[in-house]
Amino acid sequence: MCGIVGIYGGNLSTIESANSAISHRGPDDYGVYTNQSLKVALGHQRLSIIDTSSFGHQPMTSDDDRFVLVFNGEIYNYKELRTELIEKGFTFKSKSDTEVLLNLYLLEGKGMLSKLNGIFVFAILDTHSGSLFIARDALGVKPLYYLVKDSMFAFASEIKALLKLVPDNKELDTESINHYLSFLWCPGDGTPLKSVKKLLPGEAIVVKNGSIIDKWLWYELPILTNIKKDLDKGQTISGVTKYLKQAVQRQMVADVPLGAFLSGGLDSSAIVAFARELNPDIRCFTIETKGKQDKGITNDLPYARRVAKHLNVALDVVSIESHKMANDLEFMVKQLDEPLADPAALNVFYISRLAKEQGIKVLLSGAGGDDLFTGYRRHYALQLERYWSWLPKTIRIRMENISKNLNANNSFSRRLSKMFNGAGLEKTERLINYFRWSDDSLLQSLYSPEFKSQLSKSDSNQVMQDFLEPILTSSSSLDQMLSLEQRFFLSDHNLNYTDKMSMAAGVEVRVPFLDLELVDFSTKIPNKFKQRGGVGKWVLKKAMEPYLPKDIIYRPKTGFGAPLRTWMQNDLKEITEDLLSNKGINNRGLFSAQKVEKLMIDNNLGKIDASYTLFSLLCIEIWCRAYID
Repeated sequence: MCGIVGIYGGNLSTIESANSAISHRGPDDYGVYTNQSLKVALGHQRLSIIDTSSFGHQPMTSDDDRFVLVFNGEIYNYKELRTELIEKGFTFKSKSDTEVLLNLYLLEGKGMLSKLNGIFVFAILDTHSGSLFIARDALGVKPLYYLVKDSMFAFASEIKALLKLVPDNKELDTESINHYLSFLWCPGDGTPLKSVKKLLPGEAIVVKNGSIIDKWLWYELPILTNIKKDLDKGQTISGVTKYLKQAVQRQMVADVPLGAFLSGGLDSSAIVAFARELNPDIRCFTIETKGKQDKGITNDLPYARRVAKHLNVALDVVSIESHKMANDLEFMVKQLDEPLADPAALNVFYISRLAKEQGIKVLLSGAGGDDLFTGYRRHYALQLERYWSWLPKTIRIRMENISKNLNANNSFSRRLSKMFNGAGLEKTERLINYFRWSDDSLLQSLYSPEFKSQLSKSDSNQVMQDFLEPILTSSSSLDQMLSLEQRFFLSDHNLNYTDKMSMAAGVEVRVPFLDLELVDFSTKIPNKFKQRGGVGKWVLKKAMEPYLPKDIIYRPKTGFGAPLRTWMQNDLKEITEDLLSNKGINNRGLFSAQKVEKLMIDNNLGKIDASYTLFSLLCIEIWCRAYID
């Protein structure tokens, strides 16, 4: 796990400062390669995980000096690939997966991508042709940002480094800002900066003379193409067990100490259960948020301790006062590179920091389980779809309007309101609406005339609508939603903040649920075994019954969050009123000061629950001060 940067056709002297900007991603080693004749520079910050010796140093060059590689990530099947390469006559100086990756390219060229099982972003420079080949892993576990301008191409693991390579590219992208406010994250290749784009999951590009000359998707989600298999109950349960065990085993390969997140939820508990079979001494980590909590928030710590005792594993607990988390908001936003308005990101940082202090460099995470097997509330809400088609649109709209007037201070009312939000929409729009956190009409009322004039006529749903269009008639509503989870929510939100905040502490996070073989098998499982009798993740729960207590397996779903609503009315009230004051709002020119002020007043009085909308506005303002001003 590392950080990479590169520039083609620009000011090569900026490579050192760009590399330094992401030194937290790789505190163990660093390197820079410069080719003045091609006008290319590559930089690397190394977090040593596999082969910690100097033989794993990057940028890595081929024996003939023709090819130069910078690589961020892990190739889990590198040992198998190494054996194949040796059989074909390749020799190795190191035991690193980096050298395997480089030699595989020498053998297979771009076709190498289909053989990789791992999490990665890499760039390979061919000094003879002058071409730069860049690829991102299938599900977008590792991030990459890039910028193209005036025959100049630059890329980096984080935006803060990219802006060191190419300063003065700070024009805001209003479309993306609208996305952040709508969903808390930005689906697709957009970022807050108009000139900066994300390389998509499973995407590859070729750059030459500072311009992109080729771009393609080398990986397509199997849920888009796989046909459900006629699997019976026993086959699905045994298959999930087999592939999850295999994934955990595959991702535990490391030459440094390895631990695991343990929230006490099903997904993290399942990962620890199988990891413990391979390493009984594995250390696990969880978090306890002290102080006043939001109503309806469950304390996960007793469940985490219950699992740890059952599995006989060590559990380290980081205790954080809620006001301390609120005080770390500015750090969070700066580190995330994007105004992702989810305070859960801080939990990842605190746990990763504690793990690093305990000598742990790698953590296994349960991320992805909900996105494969249905675990979010929106998946349960989707079961109502069969009834929506029976109801006239006028009745659905009335139900939605009634739900908006429910008590905002009651957690059940908030969930009910969210469930019925968008009931009046047509099917596809309603499906995407489950991912929204802020109503479009509310957001439009908050925007300044200047902001609204810069928005295109297409709405914030357009990116996901375009993605769904080819499969609308050939797949179920549940498969459509899961495809949105896997394509957008994971990479643009969960995996994004997990990578940024863990790497801020110098820790690598691995996600066994996103092993490609497990992902592929999950799409073949009939939906009746994912949701069965109102129980989500049914097949995963049944698979884990021999390994975990039933009260853990069948406990209600809880989030990995923070007491945001309490923060907004207490710890964050002062900074919110300061940064979102009339002066601050008017100077930025994005929002209506009067509308924002009214929103704050109504939220403080409990008339509405606008906590996440206000938090999003706050994150955007903090981000603008850090990256724009």
